[in-house]
Amino acid sequence: MTVRIATRRSPLALWQTHHVRQLLQMAQPGLSVEVVDLETSADQQLDLRIADIGGKGAFCKEVQALVLDGVADVAVHSAKDLQAETPAGLRLAAVPNRGDARDALIGCRLADLRPGALVATGSQRRRVQLAEIRPDLQFAELRGNIATRLGRLGEFDAIVMAAVALERLEIELPVVEILEPEVMLPQVGQGALAVECRSGDASVLEILALLDHHDSRTLVDAERDFLKELGGDCDLPAGAHARFVGEDVMVVGVLAADVDRPDTVRRASLTAPAVDRPGRMLARRLAARL
Repeated sequence: MTVRIATRRSPLALWQTHHVRQLLQMAQPGLSVEVVDLETSADQQLDLRIADIGGKGAFCKEVQALVLDGVADVAVHSAKDLQAETPAGLRLAAVPNRGDARDALIGCRLADLRPGALVATGSQRRRVQLAEIRPDLQFAELRGNIATRLGRLGEFDAIVMAAVALERLEIELPVVEILEPEVMLPQVGQGALAVECRSGDASVLEILALLDHHDSRTLVDAERDFLKELGGDCDLPAGAHARFVGEDVMVVGVLAADVDRPDTVRRASLTAPAVDRPGRMLARRLAARL
């Protein structure tokens, strides 16, 4: 049997795809795995904000189309890039063991940023949280693959990106401050991989089930529940982070800001059994305060 994996062409996306390929071949020795890669429109239009090129899911839709059209059998994404709702005809079949969910400040430590420092990020979620801590900070738009963003580091006092990207690409930099969730609440699904396939493809679903890491899947599902209930898109500065504090009991922290008043951040947290779907409850609680 041959499984074809669709992916973006960026170095990080290819790392993720080859990682999933290795997991598949370890779980199913002798399985043939091919990679189908493409450069998405979102990767090409670096002068535009994510919100201007389709918002949430901009990096996923063309890869998902390859699976829906039968060109590939599986799609591998960063879970943080997924739409709040899985497109019809697809299923989120596996979330492998999650990596670091935290953000990283690169180039300067937060406490060492000069007054009025210029910080680059394409994420409204990151901007509103940094502005909440340091209202004096200025922000610049920054998009592109990891190498492109790091190549522009000299233009800014600091940049922000997912810590897991540095880890996976084995990038070492002189000044990197890992921002704990209490300081910078991560994006929904950050640090996790999402593996999709066609909802009716029983043979592929059976194989991908071998990759699903129970705890990682449960935590990511809780964060995605929050985003679904909130109706979140890239236009809405929102984040969520879930962690276990006991057997089947989790703490979920969330935040959101009014899209028209991004300086106003609302936060909430809840400790509850996973079966109670705490992400949904928090979304309703937070939506009432926006």
